[in-house]
Amino acid sequence: MAAGMRPTRRAVLGMGLAALAAPALAQGQWPNGPIRFIGVFPPGGGTDILSRIWCQAMATLTGEQFVVENRSGSGGNVGTEAIARATPDGRTIGLASVSALAISPTLYRRLPFDPTRDFAYLGGLWQLPNLLVVNNDVPARTVPELIALVKANPGRFSYASSGSGTTVHLSGAKFAAQAGLDMIHVPYRGGAPAHVDLLGGRVHMIFDNIPQALASARDGKVRALAVTGAQRSPQAPEIPTMAEFLPGFAITSWAGVMAPAGLPAPLVQRIAALTRQALATQDLATKFQDNGATVWPATPEEFAEFRAAEERAFAPIIQATGAQVD
Repeated sequence: MAAGMRPTRRAVLGMGLAALAAPALAQGQWPNGPIRFIGVFPPGGGTDILSRIWCQAMATLTGEQFVVENRSGSGGNVGTEAIARATPDGRTIGLASVSALAISPTLYRRLPFDPTRDFAYLGGLWQLPNLLVVNNDVPARTVPELIALVKANPGRFSYASSGSGTTVHLSGAKFAAQAGLDMIHVPYRGGAPAHVDLLGGRVHMIFDNIPQALASARDGKVRALAVTGAQRSPQAPEIPTMAEFLPGFAITSWAGVMAPAGLPAPLVQRIAALTRQALATQDLATKFQDNGATVWPATPEEFAEFRAAEERAFAPIIQATGAQVD
């Protein structure tokens, strides 16, 4: 403030509130009011469903409100940038997705955030495989039949994704590359709109996150052919893995919770501890399992190390499939 200028009443009030908030931040008192949780995909998809289950568990545990704000686009990069740009005061946290944090750094030549520098990783939430489903008009009931069908009709079959750079996209790209197929990639802003077009017959297949895809398959709306995990899913043990037909094929989706870089260490530890406490409840574990996900209570340190390792692991897959974009 320039010499001789008197602070306004609003400025004095603001400085007073900041002074009151500072001790709470330093001591890790959280939450102390409504929390904004930025979801990086549209409402209605598997990731959004699981995020809301965790937010409800946190609200029950803490007695505070957790408000989900969906900021979708660019395979999760739009919402991830919003998290990076938020004030690191604990009032804004968000979804840490495999797509934005482990795939996008190799897939995109330029990103508006740095996964290593711009975030405080607070802990893991879940892991889950994707599920290959085809619309009912596709006359293939097994992966070998689908491969033969697509090979006989190059350039005529399409696979949807929840956006470029998601595991849904890379699962389809890896399938095409490993099986030697000529297919069209159709990206959407999230899994929910992609699924709508799959049901409507506007695209032929998708490697969707298992919650929504499995529900539609069991309702007879689509046909499930294989899961992308290294092992068969406990939720659908009757469905084979892709690796049973294409050796070495394995892609798993995961998500955690993070905040902007600069979040005070006591708050990091406080949020991490509450996250693990919520994940340990039987109600949440059951709901995750019902949606095809496995609870993943990684610590902040474990999560940060895992993310970096996943970025290294996905790089050769992206390079081999030629999936890089500007």
